[in-house]
Amino acid sequence: MAKARKTPTCPVEAYARDVVAGKLLAGQLVKHACQRHLDDLAKGKSRGLRWDDEAARHAIAFFGHLRHSIGEWANHPFTLQPWQAFVIGSLFGWKRTDGLRRFRTAYVEVARKNGKSAMLAGISLYALLADGEPGSHVYAAATTRDQARIVFGEAERMVDASPALRARVTRTVNNLAVLTTSAWFRPLAADASKMDGLNVHFAAVDEVHEHPNPEIIQKLNTATGARRQPLIFEITTAGHDRQSVCWQHHEFSVKALEGSVPTEAADSWFAYIATIDPGDDWTNPAVWIKANPSLGVTVKVEDLKRQVEEAREMPAQQNAIRRLRLNEWTEQVTRWIDMGVWADGAEPFDEDDLIGRPCYGGLDLARVNDLSSLALVFPPERAGEKVKVIWRHWCPDDDILRRARRDRAPYTVWRDQGWLAATEGNTTDFRFIEAEILALAARFNIMEVAYDRTFAGELVRNLQDEGLTMVEFGQGFISMGPAAAEFMRLLIGRELQHGGNPVAAWCASNVTVRRDPAGNEKPDKERSTERIDAVVAAIMAVGRLQVAVGGSVYEERGLLVF
Repeated sequence: MAKARKTPTCPVEAYARDVVAGKLLAGQLVKHACQRHLDDLAKGKSRGLRWDDEAARHAIAFFGHLRHSIGEWANHPFTLQPWQAFVIGSLFGWKRTDGLRRFRTAYVEVARKNGKSAMLAGISLYALLADGEPGSHVYAAATTRDQARIVFGEAERMVDASPALRARVTRTVNNLAVLTTSAWFRPLAADASKMDGLNVHFAAVDEVHEHPNPEIIQKLNTATGARRQPLIFEITTAGHDRQSVCWQHHEFSVKALEGSVPTEAADSWFAYIATIDPGDDWTNPAVWIKANPSLGVTVKVEDLKRQVEEAREMPAQQNAIRRLRLNEWTEQVTRWIDMGVWADGAEPFDEDDLIGRPCYGGLDLARVNDLSSLALVFPPERAGEKVKVIWRHWCPDDDILRRARRDRAPYTVWRDQGWLAATEGNTTDFRFIEAEILALAARFNIMEVAYDRTFAGELVRNLQDEGLTMVEFGQGFISMGPAAAEFMRLLIGRELQHGGNPVAAWCASNVTVRRDPAGNEKPDKERSTERIDAVVAAIMAVGRLQVAVGGSVYEERGLLVF
């Protein structure tokens, strides 16, 4: 009989296993973070990753030298909560095969009063004193000097409270210095024009949701180039501005946790987001711990209960309480597609098996320097077969790295892996797209191709001259509403098989929708976080399939409901 696996003694793995097993109640995104850790323990070696248990424990143990400085915990030892040990141990325990730190950016989002700033101050002191970096330059960065001094001031008080730290750290105005290693820790205000010349080893960026633009974080990132293993640690409560750098980093973190961006793009990005789940009743005390992993310790249950009850009676306060105490992004924009449902359609199939079969196309041509997509949707030919969809994607090759940084998408990886065709020049070559569509028409029986007239023009006329049936497809609710509803029915019914196309998955994770007074939905490119062209193309194709079969493909057998 095989021996039972011992309970892990590493606090990082113990927390991850308890969350995944349901022993600790957590939201879905925290579960994803924990599952990611466990998956990487099992498979990370193949990607050049290794777990250094001693390094993780060293960082966690450092907090035993610290004491809290304010409130009821003043002068008490800094005992990490399990979620904090998971974050800290993960950041310092994961290494690359060259021995350097794996994670270069950390994004941590939890509700207020969970000990974010104190934890960040402690990590900053670790980076200053114990991270093995000669001449370590550490900064607490925020939108104002006062905000930056919240973390820095906490660190100052921790130094004052510890004889061991006082013996090593020299305090001057706005500076904690370790003279023997030429290291320092300083607060940094929002004047990005004065950040040139920095040599950052570690930056603690507090309350990212308050940053009006990405300039500070960009300056910090570009100031790490001379360091072996720099780390930018962003910590925040949920915000409301969907155009902010905080929302961009929140969304990339969600995608990294869900696996909707390639591991190559996400491997250096750590994410931990504690929030209640969609569909949770925010007034139910049972779900509060999802957003407040320190509930009952630094977060007082009675205080939170009082604020929630007040907000329930005073709607004007609800957004503030749900955002600050339950860590919900409060603007009424939500992602349309559940990426767990999307993943259920990722079973691969061979395109060659579809040769000669009828299909319906949707062509979404973007502006000249952005992503364009064609989707071909194949109706089932036998009982039990799913609707299949294949894609082709194009963008200009010139300046592709800039667009990859702008969109936070691995365009070059997709190009190199064959998922994306990068056409020569700085604008999308419509002649290349035309040739590829004609090549597809020679393989498959394309019944018709739906298109948006905005960017079509000569390309459509040329395809019509070659014998393809091109159908103009309006982008308003009249056309897109029924097609989007049918696309979603296929998706939630697990009747759409997309084969795991990574560009399409990234687009799917970006889609938000607009609703008309009648409740009809259509993708909203303006409010979606990044490109959604692949999904728009697929919806148009499904719309033409829907017309061809006289309504929903479920009319005869009914819609599967789960």
